[in-house]
Amino acid sequence: MTQNAPEFWTQAAQQFQQSITENWSKAVQSFQGMDLGAVGAAMPGVAGQQPEIRFAPDKLQSLQQQYMEDAMGLFSQGLTPPSVSDKRFSGEAWGSNPLAAYSAAVYLLNTRTLMGLADAVEADSKTRNRIRFAVEQWMAAAAPSNFMAFNADAQKKAIETKGESIAKGIQNLVHDLRQGHVSMTDESLFEVGKNVATTEGAVVFENAFFQLIEYKPLTAKVYEKPFLMVPPCINKFYILDLQPENSVVRYAVAQGHRTFVVSWRNPDASMAKATWDDYIEKAVIKAIAVTQEISGSPTINALGFCVGGTMLATALAVLAARGDKPVASATFLTSLLDFTDTGILDVFIDEAFVKYREKEMGKGGLMKGQDLASTFSFLRPNDLVWNYVVGNYLKGETPPPFDLLYWNSDSTNLPGPYYAWYLRNTYLENNLIKPGKATVCGEKIDLNQVDMPVYIYGSREDHIVPIGGAYASTQVLPGKKRFVMGASGHIAGVINPPEKKKRSHWIRSDGKLPKSQAAWQEGATEYPGSWWTDWSNWLQTHAGKQIAAPKTYGKGKYKATLPAPGSYVLVKA
Repeated sequence: MTQNAPEFWTQAAQQFQQSITENWSKAVQSFQGMDLGAVGAAMPGVAGQQPEIRFAPDKLQSLQQQYMEDAMGLFSQGLTPPSVSDKRFSGEAWGSNPLAAYSAAVYLLNTRTLMGLADAVEADSKTRNRIRFAVEQWMAAAAPSNFMAFNADAQKKAIETKGESIAKGIQNLVHDLRQGHVSMTDESLFEVGKNVATTEGAVVFENAFFQLIEYKPLTAKVYEKPFLMVPPCINKFYILDLQPENSVVRYAVAQGHRTFVVSWRNPDASMAKATWDDYIEKAVIKAIAVTQEISGSPTINALGFCVGGTMLATALAVLAARGDKPVASATFLTSLLDFTDTGILDVFIDEAFVKYREKEMGKGGLMKGQDLASTFSFLRPNDLVWNYVVGNYLKGETPPPFDLLYWNSDSTNLPGPYYAWYLRNTYLENNLIKPGKATVCGEKIDLNQVDMPVYIYGSREDHIVPIGGAYASTQVLPGKKRFVMGASGHIAGVINPPEKKKRSHWIRSDGKLPKSQAAWQEGATEYPGSWWTDWSNWLQTHAGKQIAAPKTYGKGKYKATLPAPGSYVLVKA
């Protein structure tokens, strides 16, 4: 007998409801069986400390009810394409294909539900964060947009190009496999020293750790106190000198500062035993001394960016312990000194993980740059990984030229002993803010002795140095402090030249620095555009009088050997 339509839909609805009930049970069971030691495949040694995963009953019941309601709501829509706001599914092809739109809607429902389950876990915050991180990674990888069989946009393009996009996607995949990383930009359009890192200058000193670059003045007079920039050694220095219109280096030179920059060597096997102490003594402290000698100035101004800021503060504490204070003012850009708030990176750090790294490379070895770059990319998997997988391979597109992403792909290695010391003494034990706890270069360091004026900048959406972590430096350093918050993230917030008139920044006019960043922001005012002008005005007040600009690079035994950007920056990981 032929079944009538109402009866058919009633049975279909019952079967669908039974299936989503089963899915719910499986989701809860998968959480309870989760191995946190596998989170990110980056925490060996954690397995064996597996906590029992339980849920808050009220949250679990509410989530289950909401899941059932939303799932039945999708079912009741039939063939009407559900509305989806996620940018991964915003293309016209998704909306015009009911099956594709439905698969996207189901995926987003499952993602919301699983993230809700992660938040409902009754556990300490670290365990919840690890679970949440794992779920984010799994769901980002499982998106239907990542697969040709489900990606309506990619299918449409394949049809329109008669398969050419598929052929190009395969070519892109082979190219990226050969180069060892996913292309985020058309790297063939950039060359260091040609169209990035082009500010005119010369190498005036080098040793096994760094080359010191002095830049040609752009003004007839310069400030008497020279300006030294210490970039992070986990990246190439030219993030500070991308192109003339967005170069921090060129901006500083144009403001009348005699500018020097540390260009780190990309470590190879010969540096496999280099330590944190080596980088502080033989690089940061040495760069300060050479800058003093070349300029003839007893004091200089200095800037540290990201890990460069952590290293600069450490070097200043070592020098202070020796009774030496050669730096008149310091600028810290998105830097951590107090590692209480490290954001999502905290999911990777515990005693077992640090011991594993110490055993693996604490006595020697290299932390590969590509491994570090991949870790940072997967902190934002949809934007920095899967977005390019879809564009490059499924759609056969060549990513547009972008200097910042070219730099991001130009990774650097780290010496194992340096990396192991850094993990334990900062992220794990937070020793830098404990007076006398950390011994560096033979000195028990105390950041309370780093008592010069400081300018501290943090980015509001920074996922590497959270804004609260950047702000925490205001509670650690004892000198006169100015804190400014910029919009955007770790890099884009910093590289924001005034001419672009983009984004905004926040300043608190009363100068008060309460204990928390949230309390600081309550009294802060938003200003349009870049924070660079505020920083430049501040730096000028600490730069001394103006003198005639030097006619040549270096001085005495420190002579120009290579034109900027030097040779160390050209070495690939």
